[in-house]
Amino acid sequence: MVTGLVLAVDPAKIATAFANVPPGHIVTGLLIVQLQVILSALRWRFTAHRLGHDISLGLAVREYYLGSFLNQILPGGMAGDALRAYRATEDGEGGWKRPAAAVFLERLSGQIAFFTLTGIGLVVWPFVAGDDLPKEFATLVWVCLGIAIVIAALAVGFGKARLPARLNGLKPDLMAAFWEDRAFAVQTSLSITIVVSYVATFFIAASAVGTPLPAIAAVTVIPLCLLTMLIPVGVGGWGTREAAAASLWPLLGFTSAQGFSASVLYGLFSVIGVAPVGIVLVLKGVLARSRKRS
Repeated sequence: MVTGLVLAVDPAKIATAFANVPPGHIVTGLLIVQLQVILSALRWRFTAHRLGHDISLGLAVREYYLGSFLNQILPGGMAGDALRAYRATEDGEGGWKRPAAAVFLERLSGQIAFFTLTGIGLVVWPFVAGDDLPKEFATLVWVCLGIAIVIAALAVGFGKARLPARLNGLKPDLMAAFWEDRAFAVQTSLSITIVVSYVATFFIAASAVGTPLPAIAAVTVIPLCLLTMLIPVGVGGWGTREAAAASLWPLLGFTSAQGFSASVLYGLFSVIGVAPVGIVLVLKGVLARSRKRS
């Protein structure tokens, strides 16, 4: 898919965009990825603690590096999360349920923040863009906004409704992870900071390939590009993210090749930022298994 997009958006322009990427941008992008992993590990640790499953900080950071690396290189983007839950499984009472719930709710916290940011962008964009926004896309914006409102209403209803027994079991975990004892403040502050770091990394990638984005991109094209990574096809969001960037960048006056290049560099930041620690942990796991068998 990525190869097809390269041919479609002009390989020569992509090569030009990558010709003079400043080293400072690369270093900054990679450093922000480290911050993302550490903050995400803290969010996971907090969520697990709220569910009665304590994880040490060292374990949380280590496993989050490994999980992030595997999500980047394996299809579906969820293998690393599944492994995180498995490796953090309690030895005592409770088994895999608490760790699995902690991973699920920790990721949910991040997705809520992403959808909230995107929703804000969908509200703001039509007013900022005015006549510059194509009519068809403006219609799509309002449709998406309507869907977001419905989802928000359902979420509020979920908190108040009497649910079937199977679903009602989720309610105590949701309340503990997101609401009780000021959990909302912790989840919100961590998730907002993490989302801001993702957006900042995309801004740096765009600037590095010669397309300094306007501020409105922080709540419009960048969140939409990142949300396409949730589509469970391909590996690590590659392809869907680039297709979105190539389609959306022209709405801000840039070329599809520039959007594609910015998205590719963002992806490289994400992979390279976790690869050294991830590879070491994978090798350690393989060696440990080999020793047990021998």
